[in-house]
Amino acid sequence: MIIDFHTHIFPRFFRDNREDYFAGESAFRLLYESPKSRLAGREQLLKSMDAEGVHRSVIFGFPWTHSDHFRRHNDYILETVEKYPDRFTGFCCFDPLSPEAPVEAERCLKEGLSGIGELALYNEGLSKSHIAGLKHIMILAREHDVPVMLHTNEPVGHQYPGKTPMTLKQIYDFLQAYPLNRIVLAHWGGGIFFYALMKKEVREVLQDVWFDTAASPFLYAPEIYRTVGTILGYEKILFGTDYPLLSPGRYFQEMEGVGLPSEDMKAITGGNAASLLGLSM
Repeated sequence: MIIDFHTHIFPRFFRDNREDYFAGESAFRLLYESPKSRLAGREQLLKSMDAEGVHRSVIFGFPWTHSDHFRRHNDYILETVEKYPDRFTGFCCFDPLSPEAPVEAERCLKEGLSGIGELALYNEGLSKSHIAGLKHIMILAREHDVPVMLHTNEPVGHQYPGKTPMTLKQIYDFLQAYPLNRIVLAHWGGGIFFYALMKKEVREVLQDVWFDTAASPFLYAPEIYRTVGTILGYEKILFGTDYPLLSPGRYFQEMEGVGLPSEDMKAITGGNAASLLGLSM
């Protein structure tokens, strides 16, 4: 079973009138002001999954600032999971610093969503006060035994929309603050996996941390699959496309191109996700 662990879908009222939602939503405007930035719905994702041989996708919305926006978006995720329970697993998403975030997380998890994320602070880094502000959300995730996905990015290299001023130290501080949570770091965790080569502490901090491949063809050479697999183990890698940014085929081609053994390919493209989500293969 192939599982795409990182996809974004939007209900039609956001897709058809995106400019109506730019006011007070600087992150949404940053990422989607350009008409070239695609917004897709569940029907489009299903069509892509069928064409690419993907059996299940983890779906989530956007970390809206306005609570009405993130509630309506999470309702769409809930509706989608209810309509297609064999094809979709839903995560709830919101501005992680919203005072209403814990209430929304509780609502969504009680109604059947399977995780929290992709949480993101697109206009700022992950300061110590921000990390502390996530406490109630992380407690809820532990109580419901669900993973939390955090948007991360590399702190060096070229700029692009959505690249935050986040440092590896901030990511590490977040992981240290919540050692009892299962955490997925999007976009290869900004490269923090490298420090698992250190002899003390870091590997233990990364014990319950997974890394998704979202946007990898835009960011890294294909050799990153072997690099992370060698340093941390292939069981720590989750195939994620960041749909509709990229199609699954781009990732499959890169994995095959570096000669990953078939068992490791199966783990990355579905086995690891199924284990993390408690799904049968």
